[in-house]
Amino acid sequence: MITVEKKDGHNLKMSHVIHEAKNRQLDVFLFIPGELGLNANIMSEDEFYHNVIHGKRTYFSDVHHLPLVHSRLASRGNLPSGQYRLSLSLFAYQYAVALEETIHQLLDDKVERTTEELEEVASVSSGILKRLRRNVPSDEELLKYYQNIDNYLSWFTEQRFLSLVAHLPRAENYSEIKTLYLDFCQAESDHRLSNNYNSERATADPTRMSNKMRLLRRLIEYPVTMKESTTVLGNTTKKVVTGFAAGFVMIFVTIMLIEARGVLGDITASFILVLSVIYAAREVFKDDLKHALWRWVRKGKPKWRKQFFDSDSNKLIGRQLEWLEYMRYDTLDDDIKKARKHKVSAKEEAILHYKSTTRMSTTKFLTGYEQTKESILFDLRFLSTLMEKGSQKIYVMRDGQVARESVEKRHLINLITRESDEDQEPRIQRWKIIMNRSKIVDIEAID
Repeated sequence: MITVEKKDGHNLKMSHVIHEAKNRQLDVFLFIPGELGLNANIMSEDEFYHNVIHGKRTYFSDVHHLPLVHSRLASRGNLPSGQYRLSLSLFAYQYAVALEETIHQLLDDKVERTTEELEEVASVSSGILKRLRRNVPSDEELLKYYQNIDNYLSWFTEQRFLSLVAHLPRAENYSEIKTLYLDFCQAESDHRLSNNYNSERATADPTRMSNKMRLLRRLIEYPVTMKESTTVLGNTTKKVVTGFAAGFVMIFVTIMLIEARGVLGDITASFILVLSVIYAAREVFKDDLKHALWRWVRKGKPKWRKQFFDSDSNKLIGRQLEWLEYMRYDTLDDDIKKARKHKVSAKEEAILHYKSTTRMSTTKFLTGYEQTKESILFDLRFLSTLMEKGSQKIYVMRDGQVARESVEKRHLINLITRESDEDQEPRIQRWKIIMNRSKIVDIEAID
């Protein structure tokens, strides 16, 4: 199952977990409105790949008690420090991501939440933090790492619940929930203060505190995020195609030179003029032939290869091949056309197709972890430059009077994904992404 959510500005985050299946094919189709005029001349596939798509892959486990088991083993000296750090970071990372998603859902104005749901979130968060704090390592080096993570999770939890309090309705039936949340946040603040996690100057300066916590978040994510290297495929093929095109054109150039020498005789002004025309034609047709051969040879083949390495052991644990291309509506698969629902506007859209095939070696993972989570961030900021400035005026009747109102210009982008695992039916999902010049306004999942 793929999840899609909006981040700050024009950033769109798409996440999916690769479970027991070792092979996963992912297809992502972006349908850009034709009125924006996007094409390969404005942004090529290579530019789109390097400037718009940013991905990372992390370890993932739905056995939430495993990191705490590792914590107890580390406290007894039975677990190497590297594995302890990775285990504790994974636990903190999954908790932070889960809390972010939960609070985001609770802030959804379209759904009314019950007091039981709101109480349960605070209860679960409090229980997770208590379990984490039951096993404080005795080793000084591990203790420092534990304190950094505990410091961040405490501050992060407080921030998320304070944001929830700020957006809860002002109705009286929410007063008890707000009091519960504020008491919980105060307890976390006292916890950091009693452990001397932050200096007085940092605590008094929100900017300084925010920057410190941003660095601690990176500290958490680093051990669980796999290192990756990207290789551009086809460089050797490109050299062969270039050489073949040059040689093939030179054959005809040589024949034409011989014919011209036989017709015009010795070197004269006419011969020099013909020679110039022949060499000019060679330059033109050589590049055209090279590009045509390159498109033919590379059609349907992957453009990039990624290799994933464990951040601690540097072992190769997975590979991924990636494609990216502009497509026409008529060339789409029938299941994608059905999901898009054929309309006149669909044929006018610019369609970008990103595809990846991933193979992971779970036997080389850290003990206990057999899953990975891939997060792909699409930076759609470049689309805002194609949108027109200003707003539109509409007229409405109100109390027998005509009123004029300004409405912002928005554009609808369709996102369709298709997951294909080993021996399983493909899963297709669709979202509507509403954008304006300043941000992504809303994301709507379509059944």
